[in-house]
Amino acid sequence: MSTVSIAGAESPFVLTLDIGSSSSRAIVFDSQGRMLEGGWVRKSHHLRTGPDGMVVVNSADELLEAVFQCLDEVLAKLKPISSQIAGVGSCTFVSNVLGVDNDGNAITPVYTYADSQPSPDVNTLCEIFDEGAVHQRVGTFFHPSYLPARFLWLKRTQPDLFSRVVRWMSIGEYMLLKLFGETAVSYSIASWTGLLNRYTLNWDDTLLSYLPIRREQLSPLVDVGHTWKGLSSPYAERWSALKNVPWFPAVGDGATANIGSGCISPNRVAITMGTSSAVRVVHPGNVAKIPKGLWSYWVDRELSLVGGALSEGGGVYDWLLNTLRIDSNLDIQTALNKISPDSHGLTFLPLLAGERSPGWKGDARGALIGLSMANSALEILRAGMEGVAYRIGLIYHLLEPSLPSDALAIANGGALLNSPVWVKMIADVLGRTVIMSQVEESSARGSAMLTLRSLGIVPDLDSFPQITGEEYKPNIEYYERYQEAMQRQKSLYEFLNTESYGE
Repeated sequence: MSTVSIAGAESPFVLTLDIGSSSSRAIVFDSQGRMLEGGWVRKSHHLRTGPDGMVVVNSADELLEAVFQCLDEVLAKLKPISSQIAGVGSCTFVSNVLGVDNDGNAITPVYTYADSQPSPDVNTLCEIFDEGAVHQRVGTFFHPSYLPARFLWLKRTQPDLFSRVVRWMSIGEYMLLKLFGETAVSYSIASWTGLLNRYTLNWDDTLLSYLPIRREQLSPLVDVGHTWKGLSSPYAERWSALKNVPWFPAVGDGATANIGSGCISPNRVAITMGTSSAVRVVHPGNVAKIPKGLWSYWVDRELSLVGGALSEGGGVYDWLLNTLRIDSNLDIQTALNKISPDSHGLTFLPLLAGERSPGWKGDARGALIGLSMANSALEILRAGMEGVAYRIGLIYHLLEPSLPSDALAIANGGALLNSPVWVKMIADVLGRTVIMSQVEESSARGSAMLTLRSLGIVPDLDSFPQITGEEYKPNIEYYERYQEAMQRQKSLYEFLNTESYGE
């Protein structure tokens, strides 16, 4: 495990704010990257959804206040050692954006990666630009989750609101603006916008020349080691222990999940599943060519991140539990384990929030076929979990040619930590051993590790111990069975979308 008692912890400490799509956390880590026992607070928040594809946070200020309440509580719990906190880092769910007015106040919702309302504007961009060239230049495709389509959609559908926005920023930038009166964006967060040129590490001139925004409406770009000090009132009074402590810019939670789970080189591939899922690998510098269907983001200006992300993951599991009204008193893991792989006759395409990797169809939707009177709720649940595992397998296979032959697959994230059955499914789908990370909060830990490195408390990211647990070895019979099932899912996707995956 990655926790340590306060008595056994090694100072100085760092505090991480992890702003997720379904909850936010404040967590304190020691200088070895271990979470302090009792040194964390979590608060849930809710997304507003709509049949038109809307998935937003209604109020940026309410979201920040929930984060700040986490900070209040964790500092109260750890008051005796709060003076030993040497820095504050943060990570946030990415591809989020909001607009602020002249007074620096948010006047739009926080638009999230899962919001697919700009889908029609993706087609406009594809008609104007060579998407393949843009993909290699900025690391992303045209998709509703990225800012080019978002800005076109807002200008087209809400011109009055769009014209009132003075600056556009992510929730992490907005937090710094409130705390310090100024802000900047890390290369990591910027790379998730679809607007950062990965060669120049600056906003992309070609895209900006077409979009209805100006460069000055975006934040200055900084690396992860940039700091702010001197909290503004009333925050200096609210958190006196942090008044003159350095704060670092937010980093994408996908990047920090890799770092926190020890996947800091091409030899270790992170398979992460929380509300959503991703398969990612860290490379030194830029990769020469990004595989079709995948993206490339940044951890900092020295390390890039290559892989693919899915909007489906633990969110699909929760939706199925609620929709099917499965008995909460049931030992679900044991019950699921008794169902033989792909024995239910079902094919589940779990695109409940549109598609990101590998086909990048933001308006795609989920489907379930093969139902009969013989199917139980648990079989449908298992089919949904297998469906997500197949999507992970698609991304892994696109990434595999660029991996070393001895690369390890490391699983992490709350959805997998709580479901050994799901981890085993993934190992069987991939046909390779999957090692479960024992880091409970990999994104927050990764942010803490970057903060400790930036402060000079540790020399590099290799200084931290690997924290892994059980190995899940594949069953070859199940692997072969799952390959056939994956092909069924792929055929269903192609039937519904009249085009193939981005292979």
